[in-house]
Amino acid sequence: MDISGCCGRKIRFPAVAGTFYPAGKEELTQELKSYYKEAESMVKPLEDAQTAIKGSHTTLDGAPTAAKGTPAALIAPHAGYVFSGAVAATAFSRIPQDAAFDRIILIGPSHCVGFDGAAVDVLNSAWQTPLGEVQIDEEFAKQLSKKSPFKNRPDAFPNEHGLEVQLPFLQFHLKKMPPIVPIILGTTNYNVLKVVAECLKPTLEEGKTLFVISSDFSHYPNYEGAKEADLRCAEAISTGRLYEFANALEDNDAARIKGLATSACGQAAIAVLLEMTGGDASYAYEHLVYRNSGDSPYGDLDRVVGYSAFAVYKTSEEYSLSHEEMETLLEIARASIEGKFEGRRLSDAYDGKNLSPKLRAGGGAFVTLNKGNRLRGCIGHFGEDYPVYQMVAQMARAAAFEDPRFGALRESELGEISIEISVLSPLKRIASADEFVLGRDGIYIVKGYNSGTFLPQVADDTGWSKEEFLGHCSRDKAGLGWDGWKTADLYTYQAVVFSED
Repeated sequence: MDISGCCGRKIRFPAVAGTFYPAGKEELTQELKSYYKEAESMVKPLEDAQTAIKGSHTTLDGAPTAAKGTPAALIAPHAGYVFSGAVAATAFSRIPQDAAFDRIILIGPSHCVGFDGAAVDVLNSAWQTPLGEVQIDEEFAKQLSKKSPFKNRPDAFPNEHGLEVQLPFLQFHLKKMPPIVPIILGTTNYNVLKVVAECLKPTLEEGKTLFVISSDFSHYPNYEGAKEADLRCAEAISTGRLYEFANALEDNDAARIKGLATSACGQAAIAVLLEMTGGDASYAYEHLVYRNSGDSPYGDLDRVVGYSAFAVYKTSEEYSLSHEEMETLLEIARASIEGKFEGRRLSDAYDGKNLSPKLRAGGGAFVTLNKGNRLRGCIGHFGEDYPVYQMVAQMARAAAFEDPRFGALRESELGEISIEISVLSPLKRIASADEFVLGRDGIYIVKGYNSGTFLPQVADDTGWSKEEFLGHCSRDKAGLGWDGWKTADLYTYQAVVFSED
């Protein structure tokens, strides 16, 4: 409940202390200590997990991989600690203990009241747990509350456990606890969630705020059914793509898993995070650990709830593909071309179920066919409307049979051609040309209905300066004039080029 403190301050007192977690400070401290200790050597209960999520950054059997600096966001469960405490600790342990944040924004679903939109706590000055008070960033909360679709719903917070249970983990782990901003989502309407994400994205990009997304996963299938549903969601979230997550939710529904009531009770909060990071290759999602309530000595194997922990990192690493990923795309490209002669459908060239998140993510691609030292076809698409593996299959067949500069490839030529693929990373919008790195980045210039692009390798082929690179693209590709890029929207991307040779 909420009651007034001294000097008119409103303090939210704990609603689930004594039920979801211990109400006593000492008992709670000892229990948290045990969860963090367990998190150091967390082992997954899935022997086939690496196959189930092939190529992801998921540690599904064995200890979690090493942290990559300070995360920008975490996804952590919100169940009773005896069921999900070690999973939650695995997420929070990724934060350096001396990390300094301006604030922590907590986002979770509404379990207690129904409403359309989002609510931010502007009634209280602090939330209390057995480990002490946590201040609210009142100024930030009030500013946020004035934006649509945020609503004044003080009734959303007093009995809500989804955010409360995250606080003791943070209080125990961090040397200095920053103020918090509690946000409850009362809707799963995508149009509303998109606006919420737009309101919060500038704060994420500043890099001074930690986002904590509160969500459990599958509810009430049996143990094996939970593994099926939860790993499908884990794979999708690991791509960092909202549409992959939405597809996973639909696939779980279509699978008719007995007893499955929902794939993720915090799907709205996860969707907001994915919307904020979507399309930006510099955000990397890492699936840290998975368990379900059936792994607890208190759990029922016939009716379980799933728990996953994720960390999201902002990285400056260049876009890259593994050798295995490159080989897979080359195989898909050749299968696509050969399948045309055999009368097979384009979709027969690939099976996306066991591909890595990077290949399942949206991205552009160019496929070039060479015969000896001569070009035999080249077609590409600049965009993210298809997963990379599908894009490669489409462009390979188009390069072989639809390049207007050449006749359609003959079956007798199959053994004479070599395939080269250029995979383009997702677009990243930049504030100015200062963020563009000549030779590393490609450029995409957009203004109104005009657009144009240069691949990164154009810089090496021409020897142009940055100014010349941008000017030629603006004038010759986008039709905006030599200086048109200065008032246009600018996007960068990177290309990974590889071939059968």
